[in-house]
Amino acid sequence: MNINFLRKVITLLVMALSVSFPVFSQSRKSVSILGDSYSTFENFVEPSGNALWYFNKPDPNLTDVNNVKQTWWHQFISKNGFRLEKNNAYSGSTICNTGYNGEDYTDRSFITRMSNLGSPDLLIIFGATNDSWANSPIGEFVWTDWTPEQLKSFRPALAYMLSYVVDRYPNTDIVYIINDGLKSEITSSIKEACNHYGVQYLQLKDIDKTAGHPNINGMKQIAEQLNQLVINN
Repeated sequence: MNINFLRKVITLLVMALSVSFPVFSQSRKSVSILGDSYSTFENFVEPSGNALWYFNKPDPNLTDVNNVKQTWWHQFISKNGFRLEKNNAYSGSTICNTGYNGEDYTDRSFITRMSNLGSPDLLIIFGATNDSWANSPIGEFVWTDWTPEQLKSFRPALAYMLSYVVDRYPNTDIVYIINDGLKSEITSSIKEACNHYGVQYLQLKDIDKTAGHPNINGMKQIAEQLNQLVINN
């Protein structure tokens, strides 16, 4: 067989295969998460020093979740063929810089961590549960020129965070997940701020929980409700 003819055949085969089997890593959408305990899992959170709620060997009094595949975000990403860019979740963290017992949570707050999310195609923010539980100051909305003192309160910190992520991650789809059972002023504030900045939100409903945190069934419910949002949009 003529060697030049053989080379042409090989070249055509390689071209055909490259068309038939694209490099999936280049086409899959990347997803980053900015969250609290609901989004943690041992060995799947960055930075590694972030506090966790979910472990491979959990306290059965706290949760029955014992596998990362049971988390809401793993189910969502797997079902849709996405890939995880970064999961920056920190158990107990608040949006604002004021946490439990009025303590300074600047080291773990959402507004401190919001710059460390990689370069995602989709950014999911799931927070404010601890602002509600910790009775963090609510404050009044401030839409620009935030001061350190204002960022100790929920509403100005929330506005600051959404303003920042919209500008910091252009061409990125952003979804804010709102937990059920929060204080009404927390829930309504999130919706108002999301509407102000054009950020889509998902209001969770009737999530099954143990010790205030989604259990296996609750994780599945969150994933399903998030999937429904994606389907409808």
